[in-house]
Amino acid sequence: MSWLLCEGTVLASIEVAETFGARAVGLLGRRGCEGALLLPRTRSIHTIGMRFSLDVAFLDRDLVVVGTTRLDPWRICLPRRGGRSVLEAQAGAFDRWGLHVGDHLEVRGA
Repeated sequence: MSWLLCEGTVLASIEVAETFGARAVGLLGRRGCEGALLLPRTRSIHTIGMRFSLDVAFLDRDLVVVGTTRLDPWRICLPRRGGRSVLEAQAGAFDRWGLHVGDHLEVRGA
């Protein structure tokens, strides 16, 4: 299991979608998400077919948050300037974690 950290504080467990297939599926088909999903080499996402709303963070090459948004099911999100990866979590997670633009994130394996 891997962990998502911000400034050394653990925010949540995280899955990393390393393959094209894993990135294409993302969180589709799930009823919810307890942690987070990192989609490397991804600049935009959609929630077509999703069962729940998402908090979405756009990350630069160094995993610094360059933008965030909340995306309801059946929506498309355009890329953000400087975004190289996307972080997805169930809506409300970013508020609980206190995640904001400018935060530097880190993924650590257990």
